[in-house]
Amino acid sequence: MIYFVGAGPGDPELITLKGYRLISEADLIIYTGSLINQKILEHCKDDSRCIDSASLNLQEITDLLAAAYKQGEKVVRLHTGDPSLYGAIGEQMDILEKNDIPYSIVPGVSSFLAAAASLKRQYTIPEGSQTLIITRLEGRTPVPGSERLSSLAAHGASMAIFLSAGMIGKVAEELLEQYPPDTYAAVVEKASWPEEQIIQGQLQEIVKLTEDAGIKKTALILVGDFLRDTGKSRLYDEDFSHEYRS
Repeated sequence: MIYFVGAGPGDPELITLKGYRLISEADLIIYTGSLINQKILEHCKDDSRCIDSASLNLQEITDLLAAAYKQGEKVVRLHTGDPSLYGAIGEQMDILEKNDIPYSIVPGVSSFLAAAASLKRQYTIPEGSQTLIITRLEGRTPVPGSERLSSLAAHGASMAIFLSAGMIGKVAEELLEQYPPDTYAAVVEKASWPEEQIIQGQLQEIVKLTEDAGIKKTALILVGDFLRDTGKSRLYDEDFSHEYRS
């Protein structure tokens, strides 16, 4: 079996128990070295092989996975955060399926969740935004025209923008087509890592704040009223009854 495992956002303790167990049992671990906290590999057994995939192409990665499987080894393909978000696992799974190699996916804690925890905020606000849009700015990887930031921003929902900190100027330009200039924004670099850095301010000033902080990659851009408002849930209001409380 090949296991695609979400390593979490960076803090080595933010990996699931299942992910930890598989890493500790694996004979081969192929990991995204440019993004994963190397301390997670301390959970590996002494004789396991750990290979950084940063310099490998798709065929080289899947050849390693297939060879190890055919030798009867337990294999972990370790991805940052959660594999389902910008994890590039689809093409790997396609090749494994064509070669009748079984695989399983183990979810992980995404960086957008770690960022909210660091900010001590919730994306969904009682009587406010009930929607979180997870997206990215078009770069070398295109996005559908209907999913331009300016189009998505028209909803006024909470937003978590991945893989775009290096293009913060373009991000702000598109968002300001819809959001008021004083909309709250935050940039969280390396959420949950010891070197985590957080900047907050109004959308109209977030470009300068980000550039002054030297943040260019490995960061999330967060936008929305959730950064300012908390709301009040009716669920725990003393006058709100439901099937468990009258």
